[in-house]
Amino acid sequence: MEIRHSTEQDFPRIMEIYRHARRFMAEHGNPHQWGDTAWPPEPLIHADIAAGSSYVCVSEGRVAGTFFFVQGPDIEPTYRVIEDGSWADESPYGVIHRLAGDGVQKGVGAFCLQWAFAQCGHLRADTHGDNTVMQSLLEKRGFVHRGTIHVVEDPYPRLAYEKTGRG
Repeated sequence: MEIRHSTEQDFPRIMEIYRHARRFMAEHGNPHQWGDTAWPPEPLIHADIAAGSSYVCVSEGRVAGTFFFVQGPDIEPTYRVIEDGSWADESPYGVIHRLAGDGVQKGVGAFCLQWAFAQCGHLRADTHGDNTVMQSLLEKRGFVHRGTIHVVEDPYPRLAYEKTGRG
């Protein structure tokens, strides 16, 4: 597998992967995280592609997964306030959002997390409380639950995770 920046030519496949992910989440006890609003919206994905923050995971010439990734100091406004815990430190970090696989290629999520962590050595992510699949993936990849954050997109709190140190 390899990671590369998404292009507009990838857009239909990216949206297909997100449709699959919404169905998968609903079938696995997490119908609200993306299902209530058909998240993520098309204009957001176009903006991510234009900004260079949308990535795809390619396996055998086929786009098998997608995610958003940026890095830098204090880059995620929703992470400025964390409840019931704290971040390990305030050094620059990477953020991965909207991680989804096509359900065919195994290991896409782990590969994408590993790639993103290798870019920065300090990675943060968040997920819905009902998304036990993502929680398990994060914990298996060495992420630590750090507290709760809130997003503007919906009223559901998110579990905040962090992985620090190169390794």
